[in-house]
Amino acid sequence: MSGETIFAIASGTSRAAIAVLRLSGPATRLIVKAMVRKLPEARAATLATFIDPASGEAIDKGLVIFFPGPHSFTGEDSAEFHIHGGRAVVARLIEVIGGFPEARPAEPGEFTRRALLNGKMDLAEVEGLADLVEAETEWQRRQALRQLEGRLSRQAEAWRSALLEAAALVEAEIDFSDEPDVPASTSRRIGEILKPVLEALRAELSAGRAGERIREGLVVVIAGPPNAGKSTLLNALARREVAIVSAEAGTTRDLIEVHLDLGGCPVTLIDTAGLRESVDAVEKIGVARALERAKAADLVLWLSEASEPSDVARGVEGSEIWPIFSKCDLAHGRDQGRPAALHISAETGQNIDLLIGRITDFARAASGDGYAGLITKERHRKAFEAAAESLTRILTNLDAPVELIGEDLRTASFALQRITGSIGVEDILSEIFSRFCIGK
Repeated sequence: MSGETIFAIASGTSRAAIAVLRLSGPATRLIVKAMVRKLPEARAATLATFIDPASGEAIDKGLVIFFPGPHSFTGEDSAEFHIHGGRAVVARLIEVIGGFPEARPAEPGEFTRRALLNGKMDLAEVEGLADLVEAETEWQRRQALRQLEGRLSRQAEAWRSALLEAAALVEAEIDFSDEPDVPASTSRRIGEILKPVLEALRAELSAGRAGERIREGLVVVIAGPPNAGKSTLLNALARREVAIVSAEAGTTRDLIEVHLDLGGCPVTLIDTAGLRESVDAVEKIGVARALERAKAADLVLWLSEASEPSDVARGVEGSEIWPIFSKCDLAHGRDQGRPAALHISAETGQNIDLLIGRITDFARAASGDGYAGLITKERHRKAFEAAAESLTRILTNLDAPVELIGEDLRTASFALQRITGSIGVEDILSEIFSRFCIGK
C-alpha cells in the first residue's frame, strides 16, 4: 500500500436518514481519535459526537465503528462514521476529514482493491461483490452471493490441488527415471487424478451460457416489418409507455431497450426499426442495427400482422425465432390455423400475459432456473477452456514424454490460478474496479 489513508461516503450522495463514511489506512486511528476524542472499542458501534479538531465545533452526533487491521475488510485499520444524511452534515464531515494531510478521497473500488491486494479477497470474490452491488433480480443476487462466498474460488483451488498432485508424480518420474517401474505406475495414477477434473470442467463448459445469461441478462429482440406493432408490443410487455407509437410506418429508427425482471431472470427487451428496403439514410442505419442485434439475441420475436403475415426476413438469425402475429383483434378471422398462443393484440392485451409466460419459461430454461454453474464471465469460460484443452492433451497421450505432460499441467494450473487472481490479473484489474462505486 502507498501508506495513504482514503475516505469516501459509502451510502450514496442523495439526502437520507443515515449516511456512512468509510476510512481506511494508517492514519485512521489518528483521525478517529481527533474527531471523537478517543479510540472506541474495536468492532463495537459507539455513540459519539464528531467534532472539527481545528475549532472544537460539533459537526454531528452518531455512531463510530473502528476495525483494527488486519481484521478488517481492507486488511488495514478502518473505520465507519454513521451520521445523519443531510447534505450539509455530509459535506462538512468530508471537508474536515479532507483537511487531514494524511487523508485523500478514495477512487472507485479502492477499498475493495486494497482488500484484494492485502489478501482479504481473491479476484473471483471481488467480481462476485461487484455483481452483488449491481444485482437487479433475485437470480442475479443469488449467483453473485455464491461467487462472493467463494464457490468458484474453492472449486478452482480444488482442481488446482489435483493438478499439483499430478505434477508431483511427474517430478518424481523425472527424478527417478532410472527406476523401471515408475513410468507405468505414474501414467496410470496421473490418469486417475486428472480424469475427474477434466470431466468436471467439461460439465461446466457444456452447461452453456446459463451463468453469463443470469449476470448479463437474456436478450430478446422484437423484429419485423414496419408498422407491425413492435413498439406497441414493447410498451405492453414493459407495462409502461417506453416507445413512441404511431400509425406511420418507420417511426422507430433506433434501438430502444427495456430491462425487465421475469420471475427473477433479467431480460433485456429491444425494439428495433422495421425491416424493409429503404433509401432513407437514417432508416438504413436503423435497419442495419436491428439485424445486428437480432443476430446476437437469445430470442427473436418476429412480429407481423395476423392479416398480413410475413416470413422471417433474411439476415435475422437469432438463436431462436418465434413468429408472433399481431393485431389479431383486426384480423376478422383471417388468422385461423396458426397457434393461438402466438396471436396477440398489444392494443387490447389479448394473449400478452401468455406471451410473457412463454418468454419467462424460455428465460428460466436458458438460465438454468437460476441455479447456474460456476461460469459467470467470459474470462472464466476462457480459463476453463484452456485448462480443459491442456488436460485433454495429457489424457489422450499418457505415454508422451513427462516433460510435455509437465508443461501441460503447468498451463492448466496457470489457467485456474487466473480465475482467483493468483497470477496475471493486471490486465483486468482496472476494468473490474472502474465499475465499483467510490465508497466500495
